[in-house]
Amino acid sequence: MKPIGQLVKARLTERGMTVSHLARLLSCERSNLYRLFEKDSIDTRLLLRISRALDYDFFQLYSIELEKESNVSNMIQ
Repeated sequence: MKPIGQLVKARLTERGMTVSHLARLLSCERSNLYRLFEKDSIDTRLLLRISRALDYDFFQLYSIELEKESNVSNMIQ
């Protein structure tokens, strides 16, 4: 799975939303978002706020990843 920052940036692009608009929705500076795009992990409260702003469940991506890992583990056993 790609780093979460890259996934957020991709969803932002898909929505056609600007970094400035997302920054306003999150009450943060654009520079903070640009740094966030480079991160591998994000605080869960912030990720929830981003999920709401971008109308996308980023947590689901982790659930899918866990399910894949579980399936592979079960196949090996």
